[in-house]
Amino acid sequence: MTSIKEQAAISRLLSFLQDWDNAGKVARSHILNTFIETNQGKTAPELEQEFSQGASLFLVRLTTWLRLIYMTGSCLDKLLKSIGIFLSAVSSNRYLIEFLEVGGVLTLLEILGLEKIKEEDKKESIRLLQVIANSGRKYKELICESYGVRSIAEFLAKSKSEETQEEVQILLDSLVHGNPKYQNQVYKGLIALLPCASPKAQQLSLQTLRTAQSIVGTTHPSIVDCVLKVLRTMHLEVQYEAIELIKDLVNYDVCQALLKGLVALLIPSVKETSKLQPKILNDSAVLQLTANLPVFLQQAAAAKAIGVLARSNTSVAEEMLHLRVVHSLMAAMGNTDHSNSQRQASLTLEYFVQMFPVVEEHVRRSMGEELYALFLSNAEDLYMKIDSIQADILAANKVNVSKALSISGVSYSNMSFYLGPCGEDQLAYTTYFQKEGSEGKE
Repeated sequence: MTSIKEQAAISRLLSFLQDWDNAGKVARSHILNTFIETNQGKTAPELEQEFSQGASLFLVRLTTWLRLIYMTGSCLDKLLKSIGIFLSAVSSNRYLIEFLEVGGVLTLLEILGLEKIKEEDKKESIRLLQVIANSGRKYKELICESYGVRSIAEFLAKSKSEETQEEVQILLDSLVHGNPKYQNQVYKGLIALLPCASPKAQQLSLQTLRTAQSIVGTTHPSIVDCVLKVLRTMHLEVQYEAIELIKDLVNYDVCQALLKGLVALLIPSVKETSKLQPKILNDSAVLQLTANLPVFLQQAAAAKAIGVLARSNTSVAEEMLHLRVVHSLMAAMGNTDHSNSQRQASLTLEYFVQMFPVVEEHVRRSMGEELYALFLSNAEDLYMKIDSIQADILAANKVNVSKALSISGVSYSNMSFYLGPCGEDQLAYTTYFQKEGSEGKE
């Protein structure tokens, strides 16, 4: 037989549940407020004691109401926080299973895609998914099996709150750890995020990709193109993360494609630069916008990335000599439409000149003594001192260090692939800047 004390506790529980069942939205909101205030941080045994060993009876009412009202957003934040008290309680595995058995994960993921739901409510949904993911491998697999990676990644790309986006990053980081069955899915989802329009989402995706790359161990072919396109950003924090990832990627099988891609970006295609020419000729006001033309931002970032890679790895620097990096850097230095491209290319070329005598010899001969002296005196500020004729000399340079290396039989690197002579895009790019320079002299 139960004691009088136990009977009184059961009576209180039944009364509480009856009040909940009979309450409207306003009254339920007050009940949830009281529950959150009095039970935050309690363990599962403490919750059971609070509800006379019937806490699950209240949890099932919360999950049922969640499924009924989550599309409207009414009281959603308080409801999710209340469920979170159960799921995050110490020794709460029983509550977690009960929540999952009624489709809790799918409901949380659906909340992320609903336009009418407030950002704060979606953040609370992400936090519950974090709790579930941190409960073990099988729970991470359940989230992924429910098409969770796609829903979470899409929400990261669309979210307007940086605080919420950081919570999403924590969740994605959790899903890539200790989840061998689906770690590749998370990895590919992060790559798919790179072209998104949100700079914060790009930054966080790049950070998490570095972790995911080390865990997965192999690269996806699309990662090179996606990361190189990110270099078009005007946000320095995104550019920084992209270059950090590039530094990691040179240690994988995509190294050759990555280096080749970076060098190619130093000389934009004629298709890209031709978009600019009519605007310059027709409207002088557009000149102010050319500094932000994505292709030139990408050119400057590529020059910077090449410098970072070369300084951190001599073998990579030597390999880039075979890719005609010296020729391409000098061509970028002649881009008078974008001073940062000139500056970054000049600083990177300075390193190659200092490191490799063969580069120093060819650069001196191509520049001529006067221009070379200016370059040696202050590479960083060279772009402010050169005239249009000197810019033409740089843009039209024919330096081919790789050819000299081949003729002499010198090999600076264990890797040996060769990028052929200047292509049509390079010639068109050179011709374009020569034309611009000559027009400037008239």
